[in-house]
Amino acid sequence: MIAAFDNFPALLIWLPLIGGIISFFIKDERNVKIWSLFSSVLTLALMGITFLYIDQKYYLLNEVKYFWLVDIGSSFGFSLDGISRMLCLLNAIVFPLIFISTWNTRYSSSNSFHGLMLLAQCGMMGVFMATDALVFYFFWELALIPTYFLASQWGGEKRIQAAFKFFIYTFAGSLLLLVGILYVYLKTPDQSFSLMSFYKLNLSAGEQNWLFWLFFVAFAIKMPIFPFHTWQPDVYEQSQPAVTMVLSAVMVKMGIFAVIRWLVPVFPAAVRNFDTIIIGLSVAGMIYASCIAIVQDDIKRLIAWSSIAHIGLMCAAIFTLNDAAFSGVIVQMFNHGINILGLWIVAGLLEQQLGVRKISQLGGIAQKAPVLTIMLVIVALANTALPLTNAFVGEFLMFSGLFRFNAWVAAFAGLSIILAAIYTLNMIKNVFYGGLSPLSEQVKEITMNQRIVLAVIVVLIFMVGVYPAPMFEMIKASTETLLARIAAKN
Repeated sequence: MIAAFDNFPALLIWLPLIGGIISFFIKDERNVKIWSLFSSVLTLALMGITFLYIDQKYYLLNEVKYFWLVDIGSSFGFSLDGISRMLCLLNAIVFPLIFISTWNTRYSSSNSFHGLMLLAQCGMMGVFMATDALVFYFFWELALIPTYFLASQWGGEKRIQAAFKFFIYTFAGSLLLLVGILYVYLKTPDQSFSLMSFYKLNLSAGEQNWLFWLFFVAFAIKMPIFPFHTWQPDVYEQSQPAVTMVLSAVMVKMGIFAVIRWLVPVFPAAVRNFDTIIIGLSVAGMIYASCIAIVQDDIKRLIAWSSIAHIGLMCAAIFTLNDAAFSGVIVQMFNHGINILGLWIVAGLLEQQLGVRKISQLGGIAQKAPVLTIMLVIVALANTALPLTNAFVGEFLMFSGLFRFNAWVAAFAGLSIILAAIYTLNMIKNVFYGGLSPLSEQVKEITMNQRIVLAVIVVLIFMVGVYPAPMFEMIKASTETLLARIAAKN
């Protein structure tokens, strides 16, 4: 067990876990905020240090595997490769930004709130790094449980109903996932839950077909994509802004990541059989969600439906099995997390100041808060994949993959770009420009904390948009290995 503390994957799990547990015992609200921020910054600092040791000669620092449930072939295994490193970096960045941007928010039982937040971060770190199916499932559930309590205990009047719906959806998906994992485990020659054992297993086409749906439905609920999406707008609307940020910026990426790591390489024949169905559902969901977003008068629901549309594009791109699209999806998971975080920060700020979310009741905010407006416009346009912003790079590659798969599908999916521009520009115009509404008279300029957070987000938007090469270099080896493994089994 001592060896579990001398490498990066283990520390990335232990830091938020220990930080979360300690948070429960800190009664003073200010002190628990300081401690939670310190814990998350420490995790981010450690994540930054890992980039100094990417080279293969440091592999012992980037992998951990020690005995856990030996009798059933399960080891506590984690690894930081290019793909998992990208998602862990997103996870590490998001939490300090959330804690800083919501510093002035008061919570009942603040220690429980911050403790659950850090436990959720721990769970997601485990999901992104797990190399054992049972460990992956354990952390999949560990991320769900604190999130359920965060959504049900803090938020709007209908938070209980929304959180219960979220729990039922995700719990049903988790049961399907567990059945699938156990079946595949029993088929492995060495009776192992190891990711490599799953990859090496050659299941029959019939087995792959039904197992594919057990895994896919569980992951699709978490993303979510059409038609498994109906829990999301309600939960996003009713949850505290900080909880919504975690769900939208990081947690939904668990589903996309799991498809890339656990679904496509294990069931490649089924992926080929059902690729048209999944891509069709994803693209239809993109257009549907975009159209719903256009008619929304609630700014939080607009952002929620926008997120569903963007996730649909990522899911569709994965099933093209195209190298450019794969790279685009992995980079876009990071970019979407950063952009959507910025949008939720602004939405939460307006709701906190004014007590409303109705777009029709707002207007002219640029006259009262010009700095906020500038930041929001940059983030919102980045979310529409404007050239020179971070999302443009990922979306270009994903649409390229869709075009190679089928030009007509790509053209239909491309309508979402136009629709995104419509609902985004309408939101900017109606909320921030035009005449000053009576409610908007009360708006105050953003605080220094919020300026710092939004400035960091804007810097990341332009850094990745102008020079994305380091991100693609980081994931290149992992992506090539994954695609080669899929090709070898087809």
